[in-house]
Parts: sequence; structure tokens; C-alpha cells
Amino acid sequence: MKTGRLSCEKARNICIVKSLAKLGHFPSRRTEKEAWFLSPLRSETQASFKVSKELNRWYDFGIGEGGNVIDLICIIQDCGVKEALRFLDQETIIPIYSSPNNQRPKESKIQIAAVNPLDHPALLHYLKTRKITEKLAGHFCYEVWYHWKEKQYYAIGLQNCKGGWELRNKYFKNSSSPKTYSFIKNDSRQLVITEGMFDFLSLATIDEDLVQSSDCLILNSLAFIKGIETLIPKYERVLLYLDNDPAGKKATASLLNQFDNVNDCSDFYSGYGDLNEKLINEGS
Repeated sequence: MKTGRLSCEKARNICIVKSLAKLGHFPSRRTEKEAWFLSPLRSETQASFKVSKELNRWYDFGIGEGGNVIDLICIIQDCGVKEALRFLDQETIIPIYSSPNNQRPKESKIQIAAVNPLDHPALLHYLKTRKITEKLAGHFCYEVWYHWKEKQYYAIGLQNCKGGWELRNKYFKNSSSPKTYSFIKNDSRQLVITEGMFDFLSLATIDEDLVQSSDCLILNSLAFIKGIETLIPKYERVLLYLDNDPAGKKATASLLNQFDNVNDCSDFYSGYGDLNEKLINEGS
């Protein structure tokens, strides 16, 4: 895709650190491989916005979002890709939009409007396509209505430990702030760790006894792997059900190297990307 003189391919190589500097954002700390900023997308007092210098990618741990420089400009300037490319093509970056205190515009933040038992036909049909029963999902999830960019949406919601919500429907995969992992306690000495909401619901469908007899942690993002490392030594046995992709395998290997009580259970869904893919293709 090309817009004006600058293509998306070339734009993605524009240095994120330099682009942020032209917008008035400078690192709080930096290393050879990373730069850490106070988030340009929200208000905070401790830097949790990371830029990988090697990959030229950013990740905001406070909202669980990341991407390339085009994605970042689209969010900061509240604009589309074409406008972002024109913006990046300028020799001197001049803000298209400047929100108070350099925060993301309020209308871009997810605002929870209502939380109800799962009942909407579209959400129940979506669960059916993922091979999850209404009864099982209703034990852990809710029907969440929310406002985003001045529009109202509804989704299947799983609450995390800080009161934020993981939100899923047929069309969107969103989350409200604050973002962190979800923890379901059953007073067990065994901990089950899954990567996402539907991985957990799939495991509960496939092996209900396992889930009921274990404490269960849903990461909601691999970014929270480091944050759960203090929990792992508290359990006699930890079962990992992370995705069969490079990121999931890397996270699994890291925990296996650190802890003797961690077990990799990904062989159970070998040949599939994750637990839900296995459930959809093979059933429980």
C-alpha cells in the first residue's frame, strides 16, 4: 500500500524513539536494546511503555497494546493510516491532534456501561462456534456492554485481578483498563496456566475435573509472564497450556528453566495452535 510518497513498508522502519522525541516524549530510562517511556497514551508516574530498538516495536504494558510506528501514530494522533503516513513523511513532525496532558482522547478509551449474565443471542451463538456451552461460560464470564469511540458494543467478558475486562465477540478482541491476568482460586496446591480466555474455557470443557480441582490463571497476555513468577513457587505443581507458537514456546521454555514444579502440557494439543483449535476440530 502506498499513500503519497511514503509506503507503509518504509514507514514501519522509521525510528519510534525519534518519532516520540519529535512529539515531545523522551525515555525515562534506556538500555542498549530498549527504551522505556512514560506512556504517551495515558497518564502514569512510572514508565511502562517499552520500545524495542532491535525490532522497532512498542508495547504499553498498562493497556496491553503494542505495534509498529504507524499503529502508534494512529493512536496518539487519533487518525487513520493515510493521515499517519502523511504525518510520518514530514521532515519535522507537527502534531495533528494534541489532547490534554498527552493522554489518549477519552472517546478512544473503553468505558464499561453494564455487566449482566450471558444472554445475548449473538454472544451465545459465538460461544457455540467456539464449542463452548452457555452453562460453562456462564460460570466464569459475563455479558459486558461498553462504549468505545462514541459507539456501544457488547462482548463476552472475563474480569481480571484489577477489575479490568477481557472482551471478546465475533468481530472484536478488546480489553478495558487496567489490564492484567485473571485468577480463579479453588484452594488447590496445583496451578493451571492458560494464555487466553478461550484457552481456559476450552480446557474447562475438555477436562472439567482438572479445572475444578486446580487454581487457574489466565494470562490475558504473555506480557504478564514476569508478573506471575512469584506465584509459581507457592504451588506443588504448575501445568502450562500456552499456545503452540514461537512466543508461547519461548515463555514455556523460560518457566521450565526457572522452576522444577512447572510442566509443559502443550503436547496435549500438538498439531494445533492452541486448546480451542483442538476443541473445535476434535471436540471434548
